[in-house]
Amino acid sequence: MPNIQTLFKDYLDYLEIEKNRSIKTRENYEHYLNRFSEFTKIQNPENITDEEVRKYRIELNRLSPPLSKITQNYHIIALRNFLKYLAKREIKTLSPEKIELARIPQREIDILGYADLERLLKTPQSGDLFALRDKAILETLFSTGLRVSELVRLNRDSIDLKRKEFSVRGKGGKIRVVFLSPQAVSAIKNYLEKRGDIEESLFVSANEKNKTPSRLTSRTIERLIKKYATQAGIAKKVTPHSLRHLFATDLLQNGADLRSVQSLLGHANVSTTQIYTHFTDRELKEIHQAFHGKKR
Repeated sequence: MPNIQTLFKDYLDYLEIEKNRSIKTRENYEHYLNRFSEFTKIQNPENITDEEVRKYRIELNRLSPPLSKITQNYHIIALRNFLKYLAKREIKTLSPEKIELARIPQREIDILGYADLERLLKTPQSGDLFALRDKAILETLFSTGLRVSELVRLNRDSIDLKRKEFSVRGKGGKIRVVFLSPQAVSAIKNYLEKRGDIEESLFVSANEKNKTPSRLTSRTIERLIKKYATQAGIAKKVTPHSLRHLFATDLLQNGADLRSVQSLLGHANVSTTQIYTHFTDRELKEIHQAFHGKKR
């Protein structure tokens, strides 16, 4: 039987080639599985037991600096998926069904209000190239619900401004179609008309030394959104993901069904999308309390 390091490599190759996972996902899984191997010293998959996994989880929980419960779960998900792979190959080991994830408290997301959103979208006003770019970025994020990692990968020929839609490759290589609002189309057109370069990237910065345009990074977009939020007088923490959150809640509040929102966001599981229903449910509760049974 192959030793566990060989099986790790086989599994990582399987992830990349057959499951079409990204190189980054492969690197993360390799890190998580190597940590398990380093702690347990197990060489034979038959020796992976409930007790070994329990001791490993205690070790993860006691690391310094501490790992969040979510990060600990990432380690366990990698191990559990590896065990599923072994089961598929009929290699004797611990059943993956015996491993449960740690329960995570329901996240609370600080959603932007519409007044805040309007102020944010109107903040880039100067009309110079970078203000036009930043306006286009903000409008595109709110219109499409893109992850910032998806946004920075866009090229000029990625988008169809006439059809007001384009395809994007999300997590796990999954392709979905997203749609542009009239405001986003106008902002992108204004930005591209001002561009005088031939760089293929949709959103670019200029290098201070030679002024050669280069693709924006996720970190740059995070910084510029923080800057405009401060200028707009928004006290809440605003990130690219804040606009993705607002995109989802806006759809749900206006009657979109959960499965459609799941597709637009590119979520693999509808349970991930359901977090946004807590905000619409909360509003419904407030309406119920304000208007129901007032004659009693």
